[in-house]
Amino acid sequence: MASGVSGYAAISTRVRAMYSDLLSPQEITRLSESPDFSSLVSALKSTPYGKYLSGLKDNELTPRRVIQAIKHRLADSFSSVAQQAPEQTRPLVKQLYRYFEVGNLKAVLRSIQTVSSWNAEVATWDRVREVLFPFGSFSTIPAQAMVESGSVGSAVEFLKGTAYEETMSFAMKRFSAEQNLFPLEVALDLDYWRKIWSEAKKLSGKDREMATKIIGSLMDMNNLMWAIRYKVYHKLSEEELINYTLPFGYRVSDEDVRAIAAGSDIASVISRIYPNIPDVSALLENPQAGLPKLEQALKQQVVKTCTSAFIGDPFHIGIPLAYLILSDYEVQDLIILLEAKYTNMADADYRPLLLKPAAV
Repeated sequence: MASGVSGYAAISTRVRAMYSDLLSPQEITRLSESPDFSSLVSALKSTPYGKYLSGLKDNELTPRRVIQAIKHRLADSFSSVAQQAPEQTRPLVKQLYRYFEVGNLKAVLRSIQTVSSWNAEVATWDRVREVLFPFGSFSTIPAQAMVESGSVGSAVEFLKGTAYEETMSFAMKRFSAEQNLFPLEVALDLDYWRKIWSEAKKLSGKDREMATKIIGSLMDMNNLMWAIRYKVYHKLSEEELINYTLPFGYRVSDEDVRAIAAGSDIASVISRIYPNIPDVSALLENPQAGLPKLEQALKQQVVKTCTSAFIGDPFHIGIPLAYLILSDYEVQDLIILLEAKYTNMADADYRPLLLKPAAV
């Protein structure tokens, strides 16, 4: 019964309460109507993000500081769910959370490589720390020591004994030859999704059904966008594209990725997988403008999948997973709003980028 009613009674109630605290379309409208950045921050203080912004002084109200503050709420949500989830599902929740650690690891390596490329002094920890996700006690990487090591090779040495050791050691062979972070970042991404898919598959019953559906929707979006970008922008060979993508998914299969790699019509492949996404061919006519719109449409598919998890049987890991993903997407919307207001971007330019549309 641990994965049934008794295992989910407490966390289901807790997560539904947290879900009710997500911003409504009406609140997004109110925030969007803020005339400038300062007004938006003031409006955010009357939302559940308020307590995370209360410690910021007026002279600290930059987008970077505010974004870092609101990410602390997302970190708290992940931490809470990871601690309360039924024991058999915790490895999956923690691996979902590792997405932000992978992002931090990439940011650390980029900061080191950028400084090396410019022949500048060693990257300062204080500057790098400002862009890292506030992972807290869940972090397993010695980020500060890596930054202060001064080189990518030295930084990777600090990953010995972590979950990233084997993947990074193997990828470093190509980095050493090319001095390009691309193979390291691809290796981290592929390793992350292989592990989370494996954790979802280890579950049974309703847990497995909902976990593979929700995690799979995220994984499919990433894998499909990787394949398209590798083909359209990077002009990778068929073999390279296959090597840099995942050979499995929930709706996106290995055959779909191989079809794109082999030069099949991309719009036809997408329309077959997602028949409810309109005008795919038109989006791909101008990839520079169209691919972000396609990714937005795929994210909307993820949102629908997550929202549907709250309908029906509440006793499964799907509800906590869905809540965490929707929380992340909400923060992404807020980042768009904050940056748009700070740069005086026109409403028409940023509103289509929001995943949760404003109330009409």
